[in-house]
Amino acid sequence: MVDWFAPVALVTLFDEKPEPWLGELVGELERALGDALGGVLVQRRHLGGTPTETVRGSLPEQCWAREAGLSYRLRLGAGQNIGFFGDMGPTRAKVRELAGGRKVLNLFAYTCSFSVAAVAGGASSVVNVDMSRAALEVGRRNHLDNGQDPRLASFLAHDLFNSFGKLRRLGPYGVVVIDPPTNQGKSFAANRDWAKLLRQVPALAAPGADVFAALNGPWLGATFLTDLVAEHLPAATLVEQFDGGPNYPECGAEAGLKVLHLRV
Repeated sequence: MVDWFAPVALVTLFDEKPEPWLGELVGELERALGDALGGVLVQRRHLGGTPTETVRGSLPEQCWAREAGLSYRLRLGAGQNIGFFGDMGPTRAKVRELAGGRKVLNLFAYTCSFSVAAVAGGASSVVNVDMSRAALEVGRRNHLDNGQDPRLASFLAHDLFNSFGKLRRLGPYGVVVIDPPTNQGKSFAANRDWAKLLRQVPALAAPGADVFAALNGPWLGATFLTDLVAEHLPAATLVEQFDGGPNYPECGAEAGLKVLHLRV
C-alpha cells in the first residue's frame, strides 16, 4: 500500500518483497511524482516492531495529511501508527456532514481526526476519549493547526470502561463515533469488549443520534459487528455501511474495514 503525504510516499508492506521489486516501485514513484517526491519511507508491518526505513531522500521535520481542506499532523517513522488513518476518509466526511449544531462523542479518539472534521462541520462541542495523553495532545494541536476554537473540544485521557458515568453526565450526544483498536491487550479486545460498548450507547445517545461503529480486524467476519448490534443494540437501524473508499481497495470484503452508520 502506498500513501502520498507530500513530499513523502509511505510504502506499507504486509509481506516480504525482494529488493528489485522495491527498487522498481521507487522508480515508478519518481516517474509519477517527479520533483514533488522528497522521500520514500517503507514500513514493514510483517516484521516484529514494524521497522521503518527511508529508502530514498529524506523526511521533513513535520509532515501532514491533507483531506477535504483540513490538515492532520503525522509522525512518520515513529511507529506503526503514524497519526492518521486515510481509509476512514469516507466516514470522516459523513461525520462532518451530520455534525452541525450537535454534540459529538469521539471514543478511542487517538489524534482526534473525527473531532477536527466534526468541528469543521459545525459541531457544538466534541468530547474526545483516549487512554493516550500524547495522542490527545496531538489532537489538540490538530484543532489549533486548522484554526479551530480549542474550547469546542475536550480531551479526556481516561480508561473508557471506567468513565461511562462521566460521559453520560456530559451528554447526550447527537453523533457518537466508536473506532477502537481490534486488539490492544487488556485495554480492548473486539471479541471481549464490543458487546459492552454497544450496551452503553442508549445511555449516551440523544434520540435520533447517528452512531458510527468501526471494525478493522481481517480475521473477524463481515457479520461480526452486525450480529452484535442486533443482539446488544436492537433499537438501532442500519443507515449505511462504509469501507475505505476507492483509494483503499481490499482484496476481499471479509478482510476490509467495516464501518456501520447506525441511527438510534
